[in-house]
Amino acid sequence: MEYVVICLVSIVVAGLTFFSGFGLGTLLMPVFAVFFPVEVAISATAAVHLANNAFKVFLVGRHAMAKVVLLFAVPAAAAAVPGALLLNYFAEFPPLASYTLAGKAFFITPVKTVIAVVIAVFSFVELVPALKRLTFDLRLMPLGGVLSGFFGGLSGHQGALRSSFLLRANLDKKALLGTMVLSAVIVDISRLAVYGTTFLRGDFAVLREQGVSGLVAAGTLSALIGSLAGFRLFKKMTLRTLRAFVAAMLFVLAAALGFGIV
Repeated sequence: MEYVVICLVSIVVAGLTFFSGFGLGTLLMPVFAVFFPVEVAISATAAVHLANNAFKVFLVGRHAMAKVVLLFAVPAAAAAVPGALLLNYFAEFPPLASYTLAGKAFFITPVKTVIAVVIAVFSFVELVPALKRLTFDLRLMPLGGVLSGFFGGLSGHQGALRSSFLLRANLDKKALLGTMVLSAVIVDISRLAVYGTTFLRGDFAVLREQGVSGLVAAGTLSALIGSLAGFRLFKKMTLRTLRAFVAAMLFVLAAALGFGIV
């Protein structure tokens, strides 16, 4: 049963997140956690996420605008490190509120509330017709990268903030998606440079010990199939539709963060 569920979710989520530039790890990890301990779910999700991002670079990375990638992704990669280091400090802050739904407790935290507000503001700007012409000068891209990387390192949701900023970079459809994907991989490489030893020795060891390597391989293959399907659909999608889709996904994620669901 776990193979069927993981594979189906991987295909659907990878296809949807191909356009948004975020969400695969956020949505796939809870599914793995249904069948395995949290530490195994995190490790399995990390493996699928990394392979899927590399595949997306193969599909659309050549369309990335190199100047925007450098201005945005390099500061983001650097800022993700102090953000991650501050995570333990902010984790000590008590939740703002909590509630129970279907027998499960959810906690609304200060950090996720702030990030939810930021994401919601960007998605609102994208959906309001009068504000759609608003763009960021390239000189502001490093600032966007710093904010995206820092908050991403703090909460793990840097993909949403990255998409929020890059939507305003006045890129065409192919350049927008390619830039988002390549920027994501650069930040992943930065994180692996810091945590690579732990990842290779720890996460993969956990997967082997739990005997779920086959399930991870199946989930990875399914995610690649989903991304390929998303890529084919992407060719038929207009820039206006793409931006509206990303904005809608941002609103959904902002709501989920704000209510402590993710």
